[in-house]
Amino acid sequence: MNDALKQVFIGCGAGFSGDRFDACQPVVEHLATCKGARYLIFEVLAERTLALAQKLRKQNPEKGYSPYLDQYLVPILGKISQDHIRIVTNMGAANPVAAARRTHQLVREQHLPSLRIAVVHGDDLLSILSDAEIFGLPTIEGNSVRGRTLLAANVYLGAQPIAEALDTGADVVLVGRTVDSALALGPLLHEFGWLPTDLEKMATGTICGHLLECGAQVSGAYFADPGFKEVPDLARVGFPIAEVDETGGMVITKPPGTGGVVSTATVTEQLLYELHDPAAYLVPDVTADITKLHLQEEEPDRIGVYGIQGHAPPKQLKATVCVENGWMGEAEMSYAGPNAFARAKLAGDVVWERMRHQDIIAKVRVDVIGAESVFAGSESEQPPNNALSFDGDYRVRVCLISQQRMEAQTLVDEMQSLYCSGPAAGGGFRGHVTEQIATASVLIDRNVVEPHVRVEVIEP
Repeated sequence: MNDALKQVFIGCGAGFSGDRFDACQPVVEHLATCKGARYLIFEVLAERTLALAQKLRKQNPEKGYSPYLDQYLVPILGKISQDHIRIVTNMGAANPVAAARRTHQLVREQHLPSLRIAVVHGDDLLSILSDAEIFGLPTIEGNSVRGRTLLAANVYLGAQPIAEALDTGADVVLVGRTVDSALALGPLLHEFGWLPTDLEKMATGTICGHLLECGAQVSGAYFADPGFKEVPDLARVGFPIAEVDETGGMVITKPPGTGGVVSTATVTEQLLYELHDPAAYLVPDVTADITKLHLQEEEPDRIGVYGIQGHAPPKQLKATVCVENGWMGEAEMSYAGPNAFARAKLAGDVVWERMRHQDIIAKVRVDVIGAESVFAGSESEQPPNNALSFDGDYRVRVCLISQQRMEAQTLVDEMQSLYCSGPAAGGGFRGHVTEQIATASVLIDRNVVEPHVRVEVIEP
């Protein structure tokens, strides 16, 4: 990379909701030493996460943002304020305005100078379309979600609104549902003034975000497989940092002194994550093409990424629809020692038989963890008995999803009854009933969404 060119440094502090809360601190420490614009992104929003956030917002208008906002921000607010590191994150979830108010409160509690916080609106389709209109959209998966209670419908926005938010001078940008890569592409558009018509650079920024979005997956986490793919010091794995220059040159690295590894193999695995067509990675901003991409190890833990191409963006945007999906009853019991597998199988059979008498057997799944739980569940796909160790430690899991909470609770109660009414020496019972959410993907025309996108600066 040419050090004479203007550079932007983007570090990732989280790759999912509940990712390590302390992982961003070495990233922030390293960003503070970099000579150029510095950004920290947190990518914590999944389809289910957003649906749960929508339910929380309906219960309390001051909730609905990431429940981990405090854990991620409190330890680093002083440092990012002191060193002028800007934050871009989808921790806004279903309620970015409330997230902004909470962030201002955290700043005040630490007696720090006020931060300028901007939020991006426009992803919530429930504010612009009726339930009937949303249910009328065909799903990509071909399944139907009609007739259920609609919890959320959010369209994936692109990077331009994030760039506009940064243009206001925001220190922190909070968004809801955007495509994950936009968290990195937005700062690059703002800093370099890249135009939407410069498709190669748009694609480069998109792949930059794609490499960062899952946190430490690109620096050795989830990659590690002892004896096949060794990763040093995984307990202190360093989260990734991208160094990008104004021409689109890009290097992926991690903070010095942290664990993990950034190699051509780790970068390749993350590149292929959720990439259905390497020639056409569709996001709102561009269609990225990595078929001519090549990687180069410039130094240990520094991988250059070159040759990304871009094509016109898709004409439609993807949206996720979330609906209520009943209740899951799930319970487990352990069996260990001589003849443990036979006792575990008998335990599952007992629950199965008792549920059959209540006319809900078709909904029940029984797994013996340690023997067959990775199989789909049909009798023809079970492993042969001679492939199993009959002595050992097995855990029976029973599960069902029902529209009736009572049915789910009945399954849990039946497993618990095995303490004294089942095979010998069962122990370690755990059981719970949880609400379930189903999701489906739909496509929506751009002109339905773009006029509703706005950036709002939330003052303290």
